[in-house]
Amino acid sequence: MQFYNTLTRKKETFEPKEPGTVSMYVCGITAYDYCHIGHARAAVVFDVLVRYLRWQGYAVTFVRNFTDVDDKIINRAARDGRDADEVAATFIQAFHEDMNRLNVLHADYEPKATEHIQDMQNLVQTLLDSGHAYVTQSGDVYFRVRSSKDYGRLSGRNIEELQAGARIEPGEDKEDPLDFALWKHAKEHEPSWPSPWGPGRPGWHIECSAMSERFLSLPLDIHGGGQDLVFPHHENERAQTMAATGREFVRYWLHNGFVQVNNDKMSKSLGNFVTIRDILQHYMPETLRFILVSKHYRSPLDFSWEAMEEAEKGLKRIYLTIQQIEAALSSGKWSDGELPEELRRDMDQACQSWQQSLDDDLNTAAAIGHLFTVVRLANRILENTSWRRLEQSRQLLEAARDALGGLGSILGLFERSPEGFLRELRDCRAARKQLDIERIEQLIQERQSARSAKDFQSADAIRDTLVEMGVAIQDTPHGTEWDVDSLHPGEHQDG
Repeated sequence: MQFYNTLTRKKETFEPKEPGTVSMYVCGITAYDYCHIGHARAAVVFDVLVRYLRWQGYAVTFVRNFTDVDDKIINRAARDGRDADEVAATFIQAFHEDMNRLNVLHADYEPKATEHIQDMQNLVQTLLDSGHAYVTQSGDVYFRVRSSKDYGRLSGRNIEELQAGARIEPGEDKEDPLDFALWKHAKEHEPSWPSPWGPGRPGWHIECSAMSERFLSLPLDIHGGGQDLVFPHHENERAQTMAATGREFVRYWLHNGFVQVNNDKMSKSLGNFVTIRDILQHYMPETLRFILVSKHYRSPLDFSWEAMEEAEKGLKRIYLTIQQIEAALSSGKWSDGELPEELRRDMDQACQSWQQSLDDDLNTAAAIGHLFTVVRLANRILENTSWRRLEQSRQLLEAARDALGGLGSILGLFERSPEGFLRELRDCRAARKQLDIERIEQLIQERQSARSAKDFQSADAIRDTLVEMGVAIQDTPHGTEWDVDSLHPGEHQDG
């Protein structure tokens, strides 16, 4: 198993510090607003990583924090006329609601910054005692960046470049423009805690260093987050932790790529800021999760409603195949006969290759490609009346079912009954078209009655009405089934 290590800028064979166990820390949200699609991507990427490591037999201890005191939270509280802790609690709860819908597992520990103020103060004091930090006259505590010998290594920046763009903001009295805050003195109407340097609150970077050491032994095997955290957040975490402990902080740094919306950077100012809740008003959570794992985690991901449509079609195809495999395996006897050697070889290879893809820097995109090969080959067997009853077909269909189930359990997908998924998908598409499901069911009943009365003209007229609505019907031995065509991309109305 190999991962791309941001620190060394190359793929490295994964070897945890203790065989069979993995310590993993991922930076969570700053709880001041609803989660957007970038948050969803980071959460799903590292959820898949945890699932895969556990599937491989590792005992994983996973920590994901919440920043519940921060300038953004304080500003939101002032704007809304609420307390900062109330704002943070609201959006932490919203995070859990969103993640539960996306089938993201809870971390083993989910500490909040405000629960570990003493841990942070202890770490700050250690940095002061060793000369890596200093207290200003106003009661702020800063880290001396130049005391860190290889500061900039993680992000690939050097001190000279950073100094050229650095400046001291009004009200700051730090020694060097590069230095960053470990502790901020209290301001009026802001949350604060007593400390040896006066009342105040922690800086952003110190919380993850303190909490990771609180719950996991150093060095961490894996530290992850979005690419936007490499600098300054993770660079600063690394510098202060190594300065305080004299040890390496993290063995493998993993970062997921950015999310764009229709090829543009997501931004409220551009009007393309998309929250998880915006998306789930129109699409099933599994569709969003599917699109988030459809690209390699380090690659940029471009979100669009058209891409959601394609993801929905892909999911439907997979679930239909699972449904048909289950039906074939549960019926009848099996006969002797030979399948083409090429078919058997391709199925064996596809069923094995998805794991090789995940071993190669968690390449979910390639793994899903192999999965669709499994789907295509399974459908070849199911559609061939000469093959589908063969004993060799049973073996290959079982292998296909196991491959879909194995990869699905790692990706957090395909875990529902096909019937339940397809029914919800149909209803979701009907809602997007603003169709009245009760009216559709009523028309189908009226058509059934007309057919029973041999009034085929009325039955055909009702079918035409349904077709005009975008409803496709199919008469089966078990009754009439209906579905809704997916929207054309231009038909989607955001919000």
